[in-house]
Amino acid sequence: MSDLWPTELRVSKDRQRLVVTFNDGASFDLSAELLRVLSPSAEVQGHGPGQKVTVPGKRNVAIISMTPTGNYAVRIGFDDMHDTGIYTWAYLRELGEKGAELFAAYERELAEKGMSRDRSERPR
Repeated sequence: MSDLWPTELRVSKDRQRLVVTFNDGASFDLSAELLRVLSPSAEVQGHGPGQKVTVPGKRNVAIISMTPTGNYAVRIGFDDMHDTGIYTWAYLRELGEKGAELFAAYERELAEKGMSRDRSERPR
């Protein structure tokens, strides 16, 4: 995986999608919602096993900033002021390859907790 890096990171005009193209030609169209609710930040993932939270109400979240972090990642800022997620190239690739599966699991978590993609409330 260390031999893969993005050759292009392009945010859509409506700021709700990020297209990531890798040096091997693979390209992925990732929604801002997916990136936000699966943020690699401690706020979402926690600091250890079993601490991950489900973040509701982000259907219309938008990307407002992207800041390079060394040669290995990008920090993405969202219009809900979340900006602590550092997305490594490997993690962006994983989201591209497994995004549908990961998002389906997220939707199941929302349903199990009685939460919604449209209603903002405290993550749990």
